[in-house]
Amino acid sequence: MATPLPRDPAALAEYGQRPFQFAGETRTVYTRGEGPGVIVMAEVPGITPKVVAFADRVVERGFRVWLPDLFGEPGRPPSPLYMGQIIAKACVAREFTVLSRGQRSRVTEWLRALARAMHAERPDDPGVGAVGMCLTGNFALAMALDPCMQAPVLSQPSLPFAVTPAHAGAVHLDPGELERVAARCREEDLTVLGLRFTHDFMCPARRFASLRESLGPHFEGIEIDSSRGNPHGNPLSAHSVLTEHLVDEDGHPTRRALDRVLELFEAKLRPAKQARA
Repeated sequence: MATPLPRDPAALAEYGQRPFQFAGETRTVYTRGEGPGVIVMAEVPGITPKVVAFADRVVERGFRVWLPDLFGEPGRPPSPLYMGQIIAKACVAREFTVLSRGQRSRVTEWLRALARAMHAERPDDPGVGAVGMCLTGNFALAMALDPCMQAPVLSQPSLPFAVTPAHAGAVHLDPGELERVAARCREEDLTVLGLRFTHDFMCPARRFASLRESLGPHFEGIEIDSSRGNPHGNPLSAHSVLTEHLVDEDGHPTRRALDRVLELFEAKLRPAKQARA
């Protein structure tokens, strides 16, 4: 169900709100900006201030952002206790399937409908983009089942939880559906962009290896060094590429990853006549 206003209204002060209903499920979507559409799906524990800051960067680049409220309290900063509470709720929620190796989460049907609605508002655009993070990371891959999804970004995709080696290499999608995405990649030159830190146990290297095997050169995986003593100062525990562990400095690999996300949106979502120089 739709959630109330955020605990810290300033975090989303410049965003409008709209309900979106599909298959009997209604959620609040925060909206801001003009231009081609991008859906930003928050990581655990929800729409934190740094998730909003990332969405703001997308807006500043000339895109319209839809930020669906999937879990947590919008605007609330993260804390270990708060994050643990949200993960525990996700583990038992029907909308999220956190351990299945060959089944996507039920909430992806709602998100696919949201993407179709977003594209319907600007049908002359090539399509829309989506960024999933952590718990929602692989949701962008599921959304690529629909032709309107032209720029899927998987930031530290963490489902299914890597409780076994087989789970570590899984991508949270039915094999037949994964082949449908792979066919789109081959036939439409679709790019699936993935981001992770090298020592992130929640998004293991096997997962990116599986995506490369399935999608071939159409999967662009950016893996950022987080080993001990790495030259960039990334902590061994680094996880959130675009938010909590972003170092917003020219030349830093996390900033380069952010820039690549924005470049993908520019290349794939703007009609040729509107493309920026």
